[in-house]
Amino acid sequence: MNWKQSFSTSIGKKLQMSLTGLFLIVFLIVHCYINAQIFYNDHGVRFDEAAHFMGTNFVIRTVELGLFAFLILHIVQGLLLWAKNRSRRSVKYAVSAGSKTSPWYSRSMALLGTLILLFLVLHLSKFWGPNRLSQTTGHGELHLYEMMKEEFQVTWVVIVYILGCIALGWHLVHGFYSALQTLGLGTHKYKGMLKAIGVGFAIIVPIVFALMPIAFYLQWIS
Repeated sequence: MNWKQSFSTSIGKKLQMSLTGLFLIVFLIVHCYINAQIFYNDHGVRFDEAAHFMGTNFVIRTVELGLFAFLILHIVQGLLLWAKNRSRRSVKYAVSAGSKTSPWYSRSMALLGTLILLFLVLHLSKFWGPNRLSQTTGHGELHLYEMMKEEFQVTWVVIVYILGCIALGWHLVHGFYSALQTLGLGTHKYKGMLKAIGVGFAIIVPIVFALMPIAFYLQWIS
């Protein structure tokens, strides 16, 4: 497969989806670890230290640019694959096979991805965007912990976050193993183990993310 084919063919698009997806999974692990610092319930001291490092370290800031590039590429390629698959079904089947051929979440990756995108737009506009703008304009970092305490007292924001985390979980259930399979890593010998790891990851990470707004809203942490 040459460079042009890696961007134009279905296999090439799936390969890009897998590579960018695995990169985003690594990001989720790091982000989940940082967010989990709030559960020390130390008025945000550990969380602010971790957030300060992520927001001021040159290497991290550089990787951040790559993250956005991979995120955009992942979304674009996902939508292109979804559109191509739909165009092939010009005539709908008289009877839908439904979950007999594949689980609903594997057939709804575009919908789940769109919900996650809307969730990310909200998240970036509430926290990342204002903080980076403040840094860029020379006003320094914002107190993200205090911002979260305030934002997560708003009921609709908390609900959107929880729904976003649910969508992320279902997206990961299929995406984690699918990415490994596309890259040739999901061999039959380790299929069961890798699927179990993927399901565990798809449960634990979204739960940690969802517990953050819930903990603030219910005032489990100060």
